[in-house]
Amino acid sequence: MLSRLLSFLFILCLISSSIHAQGIVTLSNDIDEISDKTVAPKQLERPILNEIKTAIGDFASKNITDNEQVFCYQIATPPANYTGYTIDGMAVVSFCGIIDEKLRGIIKNELLSKPENIIFDKTEECVIRPQIMLRFIRGVDFTDILLSAPCHAVAVFYGGKVSAFNAKPASTVIDNLVRALLKNKVDFISPALFNQLLPIGTIKNEEQKSLQEKKNAPFMQWKQNQQEKATKSAGWNKLKSQQ
Repeated sequence: MLSRLLSFLFILCLISSSIHAQGIVTLSNDIDEISDKTVAPKQLERPILNEIKTAIGDFASKNITDNEQVFCYQIATPPANYTGYTIDGMAVVSFCGIIDEKLRGIIKNELLSKPENIIFDKTEECVIRPQIMLRFIRGVDFTDILLSAPCHAVAVFYGGKVSAFNAKPASTVIDNLVRALLKNKVDFISPALFNQLLPIGTIKNEEQKSLQEKKNAPFMQWKQNQQEKATKSAGWNKLKSQQ
């Protein structure tokens, strides 16, 4: 069953995805057929693992299981002088869409509900490298889930607390999800800056374009000047800035 699901996710990566007008990342009809055969309804109803639920708390868990929307952001560890947009202390690189319901179920099922995909009693000799942040929203509350690779981990952020879990057995799932989601990425535009009720704003005129370029300047400068530096290792479960 797992091998079929991995094949499904691999196919998902190969399909050219696009962001619809409302920014929803959906699965094509072909993928729908494969997923229906691969993922039984009862599997999608699996509860979050007790070890994870205990670590993150009931409120954080409820946001994940009863979410109303899930936003996707590409993130990166910021340098010390970074002044651009952040989420949970990490730089927002781009926006990668609104995750549709079926894909939400697959993410929850594979990364939070399968005991064979999470190792609770062993850490890895690597430092978590943030790739994707998924924001599970319920009302005005939200829980963030970070996907890390190649140090494969799942970290849950809620109420100023972070809980990281070793997801090495799910490395293929995480890699394929990251690749598929980043195919949809577009520049992040602050909706608050332009008073727009969207997870990502839309530039409407030259004045907004100029303002957005000014706001993005710190990140763009960082990208242009970034040099390869030795990783400062602090243990697998430390979200440490890699300067």
